[in-house]
Formats: sequence, structure tokens, C-alpha cells
Amino acid sequence: MRSRHDRGRGALSLAVAGVLAFGGCAATPGTDPLAQPTVPAGVSVELAQLRADVAPRQAQVRVVNRSAEQLVIGDVRVQDARFDGPATRVVAGRTSTVRAGGGVDIRVQLPPVSCGASDEGQPVVVLEVIEESGTHEIEAAATDPLGFVAPLHARECLRERLADAATLAFTGFQASAPGEPAALELTVTPAGGAAATIAGVQGTNLLDFGSATVDGAFPLDLEVAEGEETPIVITLPIVPFRCDPHAVQEDKRGTIFDVRVEVAGEPGEIELFVGDELRGRILSWVAAWCGFGG
Repeated sequence: MRSRHDRGRGALSLAVAGVLAFGGCAATPGTDPLAQPTVPAGVSVELAQLRADVAPRQAQVRVVNRSAEQLVIGDVRVQDARFDGPATRVVAGRTSTVRAGGGVDIRVQLPPVSCGASDEGQPVVVLEVIEESGTHEIEAAATDPLGFVAPLHARECLRERLADAATLAFTGFQASAPGEPAALELTVTPAGGAAATIAGVQGTNLLDFGSATVDGAFPLDLEVAEGEETPIVITLPIVPFRCDPHAVQEDKRGTIFDVRVEVAGEPGEIELFVGDELRGRILSWVAAWCGFGG
């Protein structure tokens, strides 16, 4: 991933916290551990997930360098008991130079969640620091300023429990003329191992259900019984929430729907993306429906 300085970064221009703890240093073979340079004071780290990171299940490790020396970072690992393994760089082998007084965002790929862990936890970021004398690792107890890890863990573990009862997927889309609702097809495929309720589908920042919207969602109240096997296809009537060209051009979450479910008496929400192919068709339809399509 290309290094980006902290100028002009709205979503990540947050108060920096989580000062690095200088422990766990490992010397490069052939170098003297006692000669390892110290990491400049004033380096800090946080973990955040931006809108563009949601669909591919990625996150950003934000490193800010308020020291007087530049910092060169190689490998990056995010360790957290809520994940089944470390999160690592999306582009393996890349290095990032953090200039003095600047910052970079390093994109990492999140592993599957570990549902044996609590929703609450503490991410630890391990950075490989590259210097002329060799490399060593430092650890940081990172902040989560947007608070994304706990709800992500809760949603994805709920989805794992839901899988015993049913799987959900968007399986079709039929465009409509301006002023009329389009049809988005949701298929619920029972798994037979448990019961669940699919309560409703919430609108997004780009799409809603027009006059069929009740309390911010399209109500379903679909009961999936244990032992049921026949797929259920539901047609959702969707219309643009707003006709703003920038909303379409800069869309990140407009086709990721929150689905309200209940499993074993526990209500919650899971996120359901329409997929890249349907997303392209839906955005083209929104542009045509709103009258700013090419």
C-alpha cells in the first residue's frame, strides 16, 4: 500500500494515543543487540476501519511519528484475541517511510473472528523497524478510536451462529424506471440445524425502501424453522435514498445492508454486501434513476 501522510485525512485525523512500548526487540542476525538504535519518543499507533475497508474486511494501522527522525516500517502484524490469527499487510513485503512529524496508514487484512473470545479486547500492533544497522520489532497497545473491532466481532459471531439456521445472500437485481422502485432479491437458504428469525433489512446511506420503510427497515419477520430446507426468495423494493452524484461516485457502504436477525432468542444485526457485480448494476441504476447517468 502506498504511504499516505496525515495531511487532508479527515476520518483518521484523530487525537493520537497508544504510545509505543519498546519491548520484544529482536536483533537481525549478525548485529549486536546492544547496538540496536532506540525508537524515537513520540511515535504512536492506532487501528481504524474506514468505509472503504468494510467490504474487503480490511483495516488501517495508523502510525504517527512526532519525533525528529524518520521511521521505516517493514512487516506489520495486528494481534488480537478476537481474531483467529494476526492481521498482516495487504501488500506483503512493502515498506513504509514515516517522515518526522508525519504519519502513514498501512492497510491490513483482517483474519476470521475467533468467537471463543469476548467482544471486548485490546489490539496489539507489532512493527518491524528497519534501520541501517539492522531490523528489530516493537509492540504497541493500539487504540481503536472508531470502536470498530467489538461490533465487528459481535456481528460476525452472530452470523456464525445464524449459519446453523440459514445463510443469506443477495442473488438478483431488476432495475426500474425513474420514480419506480427497483427489485433487489434476497435468498434465505435454511440449513436445518437451528431456528432463527430474519426480522428485517435496514436501509443504507444510499438506498431505502420508500413507503415500505418501517422504523428504518423493510420488515420481514421471517421465521426459519429447525429442519427446514427449502430456500426462500424475498423481493425488496429499493429506491435511492438521495440523488447526489457524489454519493454514487464516492460510495463505500451504500450497498452493504444491515440485516436484523434473532438467533436463540438473541437479537442482533449482521452486515450483508450485495457483491461487486450487483453493486455495479445498482449504482448505474441509481445514476439513471436520478438523471445524472451518462
